[in-house]
Amino acid sequence: WSTQGKMDFIMDNLIADKKATPMIVVMDRGYATDPAKPLNIVQSGLGRGNPVNVFPDVLVKEIIPMIDKTFRTLTDRDHRAMAGLSMGGFQTFQTTMTNLDKFAYIGGFSGAAFLQQGTDITQLYNVAWANADEFNKKVKVVYISIGTKEPERMYTGVKGFHEALEKAGIKHIYYESPGTAHEWQTWRRSLRQFASLIFKE
Repeated sequence: WSTQGKMDFIMDNLIADKKATPMIVVMDRGYATDPAKPLNIVQSGLGRGNPVNVFPDVLVKEIIPMIDKTFRTLTDRDHRAMAGLSMGGFQTFQTTMTNLDKFAYIGGFSGAAFLQQGTDITQLYNVAWANADEFNKKVKVVYISIGTKEPERMYTGVKGFHEALEKAGIKHIYYESPGTAHEWQTWRRSLRQFASLIFKE
């Protein structure tokens, strides 16, 4: 985001054009592991293991308190958003949907919730989507995007998630970036849209 993502230019231009609210943007690497937690054995029969990713815990319990202590932040949920690309989009939903007392804006760029075929979306995340009216009042923006040239599995997965939210009555914004794949142009366009939608009074 700080180099190929052109995040600083996108944000500065939006703010200069009065299309986005000035905000603090915090970026961290999403690979957080706890050495005390056991490995997940890869289902390949090879016996290798992957460390459990504890990024949501690190974000909520360590990063947010550190930022609030260090900077002049507005600490209520109405002034906190989270978004990410690809794996970061999945982590965004994993983090925000289990901490709705801390986030009011959610964005997934080429990544969202992983839905197995036949999954009832209203049963995910402690049934947070079971009551659409309640969720729609609580969460101000849910944003999902995908490039039209992305790998078929990625494209159909994100589009299927959008359709499942639509069927459940969950208000959200769905954007398809024309002619782009799993690449920075898709995510730069997504950031530009998402940043212009959040923190609007």
